Amino acid sequence: MAIAGAEPKTPKTIRMENVSAVCYAFSMAQNAMTQTQIVKAIAEECEIPNAKARQILTFLSDMAIREVKKNGLFVVPGLGRLVRVERKARMGRNPATGETIKIAAKKVVKFRISKSAKEAIVPPKLKK
Repeated sequence: MAIAGAEPKTPKTIRMENVSAVCYAFSMAQNAMTQTQIVKAIAEECEIPNAKARQILTFLSDMAIREVKKNGLFVVPGLGRLVRVERKARMGRNPATGETIKIAAKKVVKFRISKSAKEAIVPPKLKK
């Protein structure tokens, strides 16, 4: 239902700089942002309802899991990549007894941060 004289809101595109600023404000109050805080930040920045922002966040995480299971890789442009890595079997040591044990091969998931995100968080040292 349209209101006379009111223009329909068009969703804004998400700009990482703007989301970063909102996320930074939330993170100053606490150690880590909760899912609710992330949803609220996305909703405010994009001028969309919280329910739609939660749906977007849920879809992104579901898609990341599905792609890593299928292809072993999921890239979030400007942030990094989620990668499935296969670790080889190796010999280890039980710290309690000092006994040598065999550690089986296994698959693990790692997040590799992009160069641009890393430099934005921790600026590189200047060369003299």
